[in-house]
Amino acid sequence: MQVKILTPEGAAALIEDGDKVILGGFIGAVVPEAIERAIKDRFFETGHPRNLELYFTAGQGDGQDRANNHLSHKGLVKMALGGHWGLIPRLQDLANQNEIEAYNFPQGVIAQLIRDSAAGKPGTLTHVGLGTFVDPRIDGGKINEATKDDRVKVVEMEGREYLFYKRIDANVALLRGTTADRNGNVTMEDECLFLENLAAAQLVSNMGGKVIVQVKRIVDAGELDPQQVRIPGIHVDAVVLADDDAHMQTFAEAMNPAYCGRGTRLRRNSGPRPLDAKKIIARRAAIELREGSVLNYGIGVPEVIAEVTDEEGVTDKMIATVEPGAIGGTPAGGLSFGASAFPEAIITQDQMFDFYDGGGVDQAFLGLAECDRNGDLNVSRFGTKIAGCGGFINITQNAKEVYFCGTFTAGGLKVDAGEGRLSIVQEGRIKKFLAKVQQVTFSADQARLNRKPVLYITERAVFRLIDETLELIEIAPGVDLERDVLSQMAFQPRVSADLKLMDPRLFVDKPLGLTLKPLTEEKEVALA
Repeated sequence: MQVKILTPEGAAALIEDGDKVILGGFIGAVVPEAIERAIKDRFFETGHPRNLELYFTAGQGDGQDRANNHLSHKGLVKMALGGHWGLIPRLQDLANQNEIEAYNFPQGVIAQLIRDSAAGKPGTLTHVGLGTFVDPRIDGGKINEATKDDRVKVVEMEGREYLFYKRIDANVALLRGTTADRNGNVTMEDECLFLENLAAAQLVSNMGGKVIVQVKRIVDAGELDPQQVRIPGIHVDAVVLADDDAHMQTFAEAMNPAYCGRGTRLRRNSGPRPLDAKKIIARRAAIELREGSVLNYGIGVPEVIAEVTDEEGVTDKMIATVEPGAIGGTPAGGLSFGASAFPEAIITQDQMFDFYDGGGVDQAFLGLAECDRNGDLNVSRFGTKIAGCGGFINITQNAKEVYFCGTFTAGGLKVDAGEGRLSIVQEGRIKKFLAKVQQVTFSADQARLNRKPVLYITERAVFRLIDETLELIEIAPGVDLERDVLSQMAFQPRVSADLKLMDPRLFVDKPLGLTLKPLTEEKEVALA
């Protein structure tokens, strides 16, 4: 049975008031940009559709006006539930003004919730989120006062606590692929990720709703390799043929064949990164790397670790993964984050988080925004800025070892390194080590319960998680303990009786000569 072939405007006309819409994409990749832009245009012209419910795993956007930002207008949206909000400032504004109901759930939970809902299950049962702001004993993932409905609850099974996330009953899915045949079968050969497209299509199809897929080419039925079809035509109601400007591979790159494993492998030729605070932190983190380990690198300072391993010639001795589905290769940054150049494999996002939640990641290196005396971290909310937790909760609660990497202070920090020493030229205005974080994205108590080794790595000091607080275990050569560390913290950490100096090689602008630790080496956990 042939599928409908529509213009973006024709697709937008299918969206009705009150629809519950799953939005496909990851940051700037695999986004059905033409359809979402057409919905915005129709809303401004006619006042419809209105009161939509939006569901998204990662926050598709560019921080300005693309992707989910098209739909972020008063009257158009009634409720939004997403994993990452940082690139959708207009939706943040609506939430902060209590104009919409708004939830922030872990990215992996949302991907799995879409899949479980497709299977007719009442929801998703998981340990992910316990002890964080998603726990209903804290905030239940609610972003503002306008949000009243409880969508997560605590349950006990076999003597253990879990969180139960209620199912999603979506009736529209806006997705994207590369090629569709006239029966609606869709391949994704030019997309850098597969995400949870199949699960979303199955959920909406099983609910009797509308699945609309944006593509960049249409072929006759029978021309597609069935083993390459990612969304079968039995789940697709309509396809939209989009112009090139609305079908960029990511919002940063029109088409990079390397993200699909094609083209010529090129070595980085920009030369080594200058020795700045981020590189010092990344170098100290790289010392913890283990040969053969499966890794996850977060956004920010952790991205620099890959630059360090390139410089040290050890990148191919570990396997990096990215939460939306890429395994191996070189993770991209910026608005291409989520893609990897020449990956060894790409799986769906819900499958990747199954792997993560089961403990498949050996070492995770994540950002360090706010930390408090208990060891809790906040990376998800800062006043009116709603960054969202993304995959942070899934990853930090399930990786075997966790390393938080970031500068000691923020806002104008300037350092100078050389001859094996560090000096603080200008202190940052913003203290990161606080008495209490604004929102708990990483629960130190859950880590203690699971006896998880956790390090907090900065350019001037290294801490580890211990009972009740943090222990300072290393300090940079040239740094004054009282002036540059303790006085810049809102709490008093325990100072190790065996306080060591950070390796002086970190502060010399030449390669470390890095030797990786064996994967089998047991990590000490300083907990009672």
